[in-house]
Amino acid sequence: MNFNDLKISSDIKKSINDMGFNKMTPIQKLTIPKELKGADLIGQAQTGSGKTLAFGIPIVEKIFIPDKSPQAIILCPTRELSMQVAGEIEKLAFRIKKFKVLAVYGGQPIGKQTRVLKKGVHVVVGTPGRVIDHIERGNLDLIGIETVVLDEADEMLEMGFRQDIELILSKTPPQRQTLLFSATIPDEIKQIAKKYQKNPDFIKISDKKEHIPKITQYAFKCNIKDKFDGLTRLIQAYDVKMALIFCNTKKSVDYVAKHLKKLDFSVDSLHGDMTQKTRDKVMNKFKNGNINILVATDVAARGLDIDNVEVIVNYDVPQNSDDYIHRIGRTARAGKTGLAVMLVSKDETARFNNIRKANSVKIIERELPTHREIETIKNMQILENAENIIKNENLEEYMNLIKDNSSNNDYLEIAASLLKMMGSN
Repeated sequence: MNFNDLKISSDIKKSINDMGFNKMTPIQKLTIPKELKGADLIGQAQTGSGKTLAFGIPIVEKIFIPDKSPQAIILCPTRELSMQVAGEIEKLAFRIKKFKVLAVYGGQPIGKQTRVLKKGVHVVVGTPGRVIDHIERGNLDLIGIETVVLDEADEMLEMGFRQDIELILSKTPPQRQTLLFSATIPDEIKQIAKKYQKNPDFIKISDKKEHIPKITQYAFKCNIKDKFDGLTRLIQAYDVKMALIFCNTKKSVDYVAKHLKKLDFSVDSLHGDMTQKTRDKVMNKFKNGNINILVATDVAARGLDIDNVEVIVNYDVPQNSDDYIHRIGRTARAGKTGLAVMLVSKDETARFNNIRKANSVKIIERELPTHREIETIKNMQILENAENIIKNENLEEYMNLIKDNSSNNDYLEIAASLLKMMGSN
């Protein structure tokens, strides 16, 4: 089934084509036709499954342009995801004249958002806290809302937004359509669904295997006191250019980032205790390549969408299989391949075994490279770079310099000494 088979406007179909999409993903195939008919639903799907279009297409299709009051509201856990979702909605509605979508979130002056809301907006995308702020100030009236979407609902609940979500839902008309999308379905989500949805369809997409084959996955057993040393060995052994390191706690993030900085790695950290301004600054540094290692907690990294992350490091074993899949899904984007490595201490073995058993995730256990092996790997990398230079660059000037100024005519010996010098740097 492809998008042209849907009963939606030709303008939206053209925009979907412009975005480079043709065939629908499983979550889109199973949800869009139901949503177009007005059904409530719970969609369980991982990041990268195409859920933004799954709820975005029906929303854009149903908007009545002459009515400038909000007709749909999408709640997201973070500013980054709000901006991302609003951007996708904007692309879908590109050919629809006078269509307005606005992302509202903390960390940006409220005045600018207020002015846009007063002029009229069809779709509001935002974090629960800032949405409530606008409601309380009288900037946002939800009386005309026809569709509410809770995106990444499990993350919003984990971040403590349940009360805010329920308050927002209580301000919307009871006849609204309520769509709930989440990677996991804990009891809290079931409770919200029971209270605020009308006979929702439950759609679960087990598409984890579909997104993982391009990611090589290794696990390295080590003592907890040797974890940091193991991390630095892996960074060197795999010649990491751009890596995202996940830790389970803010304390762990701070420890890893601080000690990597001491070793002169280009690194910064990201966690929920930082101000939004600081988080934006750090993420821009990572996106722009000003730092090549980012150490983060799961929540802080939500909405971080970067195509060229080569390596994901699980410094701490995630709490469950869903978190693991979510973390490693941040590499191998846009058809590329990726590497995911995990450091496993003795007290994390049970969690590791559970992750490996779940959905037959293929994680290969390996020994941490020794310092001697790392030296060999580094030397091989230097040699490989040297061979590339020989193929692609003119070395005549340098060859003449060696001939004219070296008393040693054994060029192999000279090359070996240069390799030793470079390898020890």
